Amino acid sequence: MARKDDYYNRAKQEGYRSRAAYKLKQLDDLENVIDGRDAVVDLGAAPGGWLQVAAEKVGPKGTVIGVDLQRIKDLEDPALTDQVETLRGDMTEDKTRERVVEAADGPVDVVISDMAPNMSGEYSLDQARSLYLARQAFETALEILDTGGNFVVKVFEGPDVDDFREDIEDEFQYVRATAPKASRKESSEIYFIAKGRLTAPVAPGDELEVEIIDVGSEGDGIASIDGYRLFVPGTSEGDVLTVEIEDVKPNFGFARPLEEE
Repeated sequence: MARKDDYYNRAKQEGYRSRAAYKLKQLDDLENVIDGRDAVVDLGAAPGGWLQVAAEKVGPKGTVIGVDLQRIKDLEDPALTDQVETLRGDMTEDKTRERVVEAADGPVDVVISDMAPNMSGEYSLDQARSLYLARQAFETALEILDTGGNFVVKVFEGPDVDDFREDIEDEFQYVRATAPKASRKESSEIYFIAKGRLTAPVAPGDELEVEIIDVGSEGDGIASIDGYRLFVPGTSEGDVLTVEIEDVKPNFGFARPLEEE
C-alpha cells in the first residue's frame, strides 16, 4: 500500500481530520516543539488536523488558537474543545493579524503554520505564493511569540528560501529544515523548525559600556541590560568597561571585554 494511502487511512481510523496531523506529530517528535500548558497559535488550521494534535499536546491547561480563511468546524472530542478557539480570516490581511494578537492576549509559546496557496499548477507562481504566506506567518510569530518560543512553518522549495531561512535564524536560537515522513513523496514542501525566540536588547557584534553588578558561579562577571543578563569573563563586581557582544541566548548572553586604547 502506498505511503500516502497509509497516512490517509490512519487519519480516518484514529479520528484525525487530515493526514497532515501526522506531519505535526513527526515534527514535534523530532524537536519537541509543543509542551503541556503551552499557548499555541495554528495558522492555516483548516480542516483541523494540526489543531487536534496541538490540543492533545498542550493538554487541558494549555490553549490553542486556530486561524483559517475557511471555517473550522468545532472539534468532535469534548476533551479538546475547552482549550481551543478558532478564528476565520485571511492571514495576509492586517485585520486578521490584529484579531490573532487580540485573541492571544499576550505572548504565546508556539506558532505553527501549515498555510499553502491555492494551487495554480504553475510551480514558480505557487512557490512564490507559498513563500509569501510563510513570511506572513513569520511576521506574526515575531509579533506574538514570547522569549524562547518556537515556530514551525511550511514553504515550497525554490528561490529565496535560503534567504528566508537566514531571516529566521536571525530571530531564533536554532533552526532546522526537514521534510516529515508523512509528506507525500512527490511534494516539494519543507518545514522550518525554529526554537528559542531571541528577544534580547542586544545583538552579536554590538559594543556598549556596562557595569558589572555581580559575579556568577563560574566566576564570570554579570552585567544587566534592561533586565537581560550578560556574562563577561575576567571581570569583577564594580567594574565599568566597554564590551563586545559575542553570543545571544533567549534569556542571557556573553560578551568579551574590549581593550582600551
